[in-house]
Amino acid sequence: MFKTIRDDIAVIFDRDPAARNVLEIVLCYPGVHAMIAYRFSHKLWQWNFKLAARFISHVGRVLTGIEIHPGAKIGKGFFIDHGMGVVIGETCEIGDNCTLYHGVTLGGTTWNKGKRHPTLKDGVVVGAGAKVLGPITLHEGARVGSNAVVVKDVPHDTTVVGIPGREVRAKKELSPDQAHAFPSYGVEGQMPDPVAKAVTCVLEQMHQMERRLHTLEEEKRALVAQETEQQPDKKRA
Repeated sequence: MFKTIRDDIAVIFDRDPAARNVLEIVLCYPGVHAMIAYRFSHKLWQWNFKLAARFISHVGRVLTGIEIHPGAKIGKGFFIDHGMGVVIGETCEIGDNCTLYHGVTLGGTTWNKGKRHPTLKDGVVVGAGAKVLGPITLHEGARVGSNAVVVKDVPHDTTVVGIPGREVRAKKELSPDQAHAFPSYGVEGQMPDPVAKAVTCVLEQMHQMERRLHTLEEEKRALVAQETEQQPDKKRA
């Protein structure tokens, strides 16, 4: 457990340029405090000391503003940046080297027992304010943009934005430098807007129809003018 906590601290240097030394991280990072409380409470949960586990989890929530149920399963190298308002439900499963920003909810959509919270595979990033709901899976390297609401599975190395979450970019569409860079807040650069793209496509189709209609009207006028010129010649004949 202590080695896992050391890993949680070490990864912060890779993902937060503001981190300067270990002492600063240990003293001033609420995400680290929340993970220390979680690691201890999760052990107690596994040993079936459920009340003690929930109490330690509650104390961690009061001190950090981060609520992690002791029944959740979280891998190594997990980082919560800023952290206030993060909620991680009981049946969540989070892989290695995942990152959450403040205001993230990994929540359930049912009151039934059993698996009801999301599964995050290795390397997933969830941006600030995003909501990932239900027993869905975010596969390896998936990214969720800030304030997105995700209610269905996300393929590996894919970015999702919007409400509801829409796939807007896959890793194969990125340059080699972008593909391996750490995506701050779950997005890279200027993200496309799928709704705006759809509206643009509809407007383009309307313009095409208008051009075709204008062409047909011009052809009709030309035919009418031609018939009008031919009528006097027929009468003289």
